[in-house]
Amino acid sequence: QVQLAESGGGLVQAGGSLRLSCAASGRIFSINVMGWYRQAPGKQRELVATMSSGNSTDYADSVKGRFTISRDNAKNTVYLQMNSLKPEDTATYYCKADIRGSRYNPWINNYWGQGTQVTVSS
Repeated sequence: QVQLAESGGGLVQAGGSLRLSCAASGRIFSINVMGWYRQAPGKQRELVATMSSGNSTDYADSVKGRFTISRDNAKNTVYLQMNSLKPEDTATYYCKADIRGSRYNPWINNYWGQGTQVTVSS
């Protein structure tokens, strides 16, 4: 009923930049928090950045000052601008959205994208 489509990953040299996008579609009444997580091989998935519907943000300490999260509520889309990339940023990046599907049902469900690979070479 809801799909999250990510794009923008790729291979970049250290110090470079990438911009990830994630568009939500389907049965959507409202979206609460949207965010990005990442998972490197052999490691647990970790929070990168989130943004609430009221534009409050939260960042992992490791990306503060380098990454910026933003969203376009009219397009149900969240972005992650990644600057000054480091090899340790290499991971699969996942979009997550907390979505209410109907005005008649207050339940909020969590949805994940399929992931997009970001590789930073040294």
